[in-house]
Amino acid sequence: MIARWSWGLIRDTGAVLLDYVPPDEDLPDEIREAIERDGVRITDLHIWRLRPGHHGAIVTLRTPDPREPAFYRGRLAHIHDLSHVTIEVERAA
Repeated sequence: MIARWSWGLIRDTGAVLLDYVPPDEDLPDEIREAIERDGVRITDLHIWRLRPGHHGAIVTLRTPDPREPAFYRGRLAHIHDLSHVTIEVERAA
């Protein structure tokens, strides 16, 4: 009984630690489609599950014409699964 509980705990926490997003979720694609236009490219993307139906994301992007993080956060506003978003903006060389 303890081994079964331990295995479930390891599986669930391991998925969180490794930023696992189930294959049936299209959240990474939705984020890329919303952000990557007008020369903006995502260079690093981390998504993790906070609780059922709620995800957090850290998005690092590079663009030749940087804007405030709030601008890019606005591009993600229609994605209701995102409850916590951190945006890092870098100027493209």
